[in-house]
Parts: sequence; structure tokens; C-alpha cells
Amino acid sequence: MRKVAPILTLILAAPLDAQSNLPPAEYADTQLADPGQEAEARALMESLRCLVCQGQSIADSDADMAGDMRALVRRRIAAGERPEDIRRWLVGRYGNWVSYNPPVEPATWPLWAAPLVLVAAGLFLARGRFRRRR
Repeated sequence: MRKVAPILTLILAAPLDAQSNLPPAEYADTQLADPGQEAEARALMESLRCLVCQGQSIADSDADMAGDMRALVRRRIAAGERPEDIRRWLVGRYGNWVSYNPPVEPATWPLWAAPLVLVAAGLFLARGRFRRRR
């Protein structure tokens, strides 16, 4: 039991050590002074997926990486870059997965076709079910 206690303590304390002690990036939680630029940045941030949370946009996520990405978006918007250029840069760096609106290409055809196939299959099954009742 004496050998297990230190190991158990290390295992339970590991998540505490994973927290970042760094301060958040400058524009992570600070809005831009220009309301037009902030609106552009906000719209872009809501269309980008958090790489840590995966189910949230970087605008909604509390993850450190999402804060860094928000700061990057705001800095680049403030420097005069267009949102589409920033999106292209992020997609180039992290892949299409970072975008909530992936492009239609052969690799993503199943993602776009699956809902249509499932609806068609449901209608076909429902049609057969209604015919039997008559």
C-alpha cells in the first residue's frame, strides 16, 4: 500500500499540472476598438471550430488555444487583413476541419451525401410501413 499511494497521488495530480500558468493573449478576451472590425472578427470566430473542444467555436470556447486563435483573428483584422484571407491561412495551417463549413470535394462527398441518403432511406421505410397498414 505504501508504494501505491505516491503513484496514485501523481496520477490524480496530473490534470492540475496540465493547466496553463501563462496569461491570456492580448486580444483573447478584449474586443477591438472599432465596432466594424470587431463584428468582422466575431463573425469569423463563430465560423471556426475550437481545436481543443471540437464542438464549440473559438468564440464560445474557454480553451487556451481558442483564446490564442481569437487573439490572432483580432490582431489580423486590426492590421487590415480580410476575414477570408485569415480563414484560408487557418485552414492551411490546421486543415479543413477547423472550419464549420468544409468545402465540397471528393473526400467530403460522404459527409454531404449522408443526410440525403438517410432521409431517402427513412422515406422509403415509412412508405413501406404505410402500405402494409392499408
